[in-house]
Amino acid sequence: VLMKNVLEGTLDAETASPHIDRCLGCLACETSCPSGVPYGELLSSYRVETSSQTPRPFSQRLQTFIASATLPHPMILRPLMILGRLGKKLGRLNPRPLRPMLDLVPDALPAKERPQSLYPAEGTHRGDVAIHLGCVQRVMRPEITSATLRVLVRNGFTVHVLDRPSCCGALDWHIGNVGPAQKFAKKLCHAIPAGATLVTTAAGCGSTIKEYPLLLADADDASQRSARHVAATSVDVSELLGRHELVSVPPVAPIRIAYHDACHLAHAQGVRAAPRDLLSAIPGVTLVEIPEAHFCCGSAGLYNVQQPELAAELGRRKAAMILDQTPDVVALGNIGCQVQIERYLRELGSDVPVLHTLEVLDRAYRQVPIVSDPVAP
Repeated sequence: VLMKNVLEGTLDAETASPHIDRCLGCLACETSCPSGVPYGELLSSYRVETSSQTPRPFSQRLQTFIASATLPHPMILRPLMILGRLGKKLGRLNPRPLRPMLDLVPDALPAKERPQSLYPAEGTHRGDVAIHLGCVQRVMRPEITSATLRVLVRNGFTVHVLDRPSCCGALDWHIGNVGPAQKFAKKLCHAIPAGATLVTTAAGCGSTIKEYPLLLADADDASQRSARHVAATSVDVSELLGRHELVSVPPVAPIRIAYHDACHLAHAQGVRAAPRDLLSAIPGVTLVEIPEAHFCCGSAGLYNVQQPELAAELGRRKAAMILDQTPDVVALGNIGCQVQIERYLRELGSDVPVLHTLEVLDRAYRQVPIVSDPVAP
């Protein structure tokens, strides 16, 4: 209703923005709505339409500028994160707008991983897929991609690794910065080899790619056709593996795994059963459900930067719900959730590992203890 009134001119965007800005964009409302209102598409389009009409405080404009200039670009993001580790030590001496961003900087960064451009399938060939390396995940958790490559190859997929573009456009699209988002989307569509299916490993990226027809609705005809094709055929890695009989997994020592539903996987893409089925296929795993699974963890793109108090409340609530189930591991399918949940588990004094679903599956295949650091492949 707020968006409708703004667009019809009966309410100014500045009055509506505090309320709309507090929306997570988690899309749990879409799951619950009996009328099937496509709220996610409406929200993203609204933010694009009103971005120039909505005055923002300097702190928010600074945060948005830094995020847009750094997060989609790994070559910039990595050195800045190294500097950010030094900045974290200054604590309250840092400018207030930068503190939520610095809080997300990890204490250590993993070594760079440089995947090959092509990984041939093992065993019976089931198809060609393309993997996008992405931006934040590429810097903070490159082992997710490495684990995914090993699992896909073992399960009969030839994998093409897309080094460019660095980002799918999700960040810019969700903050209304449509120009850069469209450039990223076009480049990614054109980078996918003919005959290959685009596979995503981050829920936020996957849901944005599904929105490419909307994002590129005013592009040239060829880009629109490409956007529709990629959106219709792209698939989360857990969903892809769920369509085929999984190569048998060796048993592991008995372990309790709590699976967290990333909002943009469960609500935006409707993928809930596939990752649970993958984890349950590992002999020795007991899958544990987290109460209030439909609740967001508070990550939500830049939400934990621009709405830090609300995001912290959600993060602590999610971490407490997880710990009540006494899991040995938390598994999930989105880098933003991974960073957020790990942060608040540590705040509550827990050292429970937080892993991508494919990291768990990969460790089981390689018979590496799931709750310890993996050995080099």
